Amino acid sequence: MEEQHGAPGRHETDTQRLDRNFNELLQELRVSQTGVQILFAFLLTLPFTQRFSEVSEFQKDVYFVTLLFSACAGILFIGPVSWHRVLFRRQEKGEVVFAANWMAIGGLWCLAMAIVGVILFVSDFLFGSTAAVIASGCIGAMIVVLWYALPLIRLIRLVGRARGD
Repeated sequence: MEEQHGAPGRHETDTQRLDRNFNELLQELRVSQTGVQILFAFLLTLPFTQRFSEVSEFQKDVYFVTLLFSACAGILFIGPVSWHRVLFRRQEKGEVVFAANWMAIGGLWCLAMAIVGVILFVSDFLFGSTAAVIASGCIGAMIVVLWYALPLIRLIRLVGRARGD
């Protein structure tokens, strides 16, 4: 029989905890993946529109880098599914969860860069460089604060409490 571990207040085996962690991660990835798919589809159609010929060299560069970040985000968000399928029934759930977590973090970083890039591209095309810098800077700042700074501050506080600081 497997030993009972898990977070305080949870009575689950290591296997149950890994299953729960993987299922929670997959739910999170479904939300992120949908956003990436929509963004990627939008980016894929842009060069085939009539007005794309009007973009500057800078805008083309921003577009291409944004397209690549969007593709990388999609690859990273889909990666855990491939790992799970390839390692299915090999008692590697811990490794799959660990790798999937890092892929999700990397995917979120790529998605953040793609979101900032698309805001930079569109706002520069429509309104010019000043508006582009302001709009993409504000979006980038929101992402940094909401996706990274606040959770990391919380993590630091939790680790401090656990150590008795």
